[in-house]
Parts: sequence; C-alpha cells; structure tokens
Amino acid sequence: MKLKGRAELGRALEIQEMPDFEWELVAAINRFFEASGMRGLAYRLKQSRYTPQVVDLLVDSPDPAYYLAIECKSIDARKAKTLYFTQHFSAAGGVHQIERIDQFIDRTGRRGFLAVELRRGPGRAKTAHLLPWYAAMEAFRSESPGIPVERIEAIPPLGRRDGDYLIEAGDLDQEIQGQSI
Repeated sequence: MKLKGRAELGRALEIQEMPDFEWELVAAINRFFEASGMRGLAYRLKQSRYTPQVVDLLVDSPDPAYYLAIECKSIDARKAKTLYFTQHFSAAGGVHQIERIDQFIDRTGRRGFLAVELRRGPGRAKTAHLLPWYAAMEAFRSESPGIPVERIEAIPPLGRRDGDYLIEAGDLDQEIQGQSI
C-alpha cells in the first residue's frame, strides 16, 4: 500500500487505538508537525524481549531543533513521589539505562528529553512533562535516588484537547532555552 501525503502517513503511524503514553506522544508530535507545516516524523521503536531498545521514541526532522530522542516514563503520582533511577529504569549488562541513552544522544547528535506522565487515578487528569535530557542527567550524576514528582511538576505540562496531548514549539524548545529542573 502506497501512502500519499504526510497526513495519510501520519494517520497510518498513529494506529487506531493508542492506549499508552508513548503512542499518545507520537501522535501529538506528528500532529504538531502537520499543523505547523514542518517536515518531521515521530515514531516509536519496536520493543522486543530479546532486542535492546535504546530509547522509546525517535523524531527525525531536517530541522536540528526537532531531531530528538525521547525516553518515556509513566508513573502513578498518588503512590510514587519520586521517579527512581533504580526502580523505573533498567541496568542491562552492567550499564544503567540513563547512561546508555546519554551515549546514544551524544553519538547521534539528537536532542534528548525524558517525557514523564503523571497518572493520578480515576477522575483526575493525567499530565505529561518534557524534561530536557541534560536535566535528567544532572539529577542522575548528583547521586540523587531519582527525580521528585514536585520537580517534574515544575516543568509546565503539555496542553490537552479532547483528552489528547498537544505539542507546541515551546514544549520542544526547553533545552535550547536552557531551562533546568
């Protein structure tokens, strides 16, 4: 099947049902590119039990500001008051997941983000926050056990419309502006 145009390609990549945070973020970024008329494509890397996955999402664009690697985490903010480096990240082959991602970002020249979705239970809206990768690395290198939810919430949440996340240019410019958590 040959796809015609970016809108058709974007719809094909979005898939009908997107129950999890990673797919919701892919759809939001692709809607951003479509609405802004910019060239770019977000996609989720296939996860397999036997194949290592460096990051959850990649974004390819001829604009270097949108050449991205995004790691996604979704936590229950009612129970977890911190996104823990030991509990919420892996350490395969003796190398911590944060270090593997940092090496990938460095080698590929991508800009990185740690996208964190905070779930708050039935009847309460989820929020998603894009932390610039350097801020996640600062916390990791500080030997802190993790990133407190209150520090994550200090990053403005992504907008929402009809239950879908919205991405705007300012959401992806955080690292360029040098904001830190």
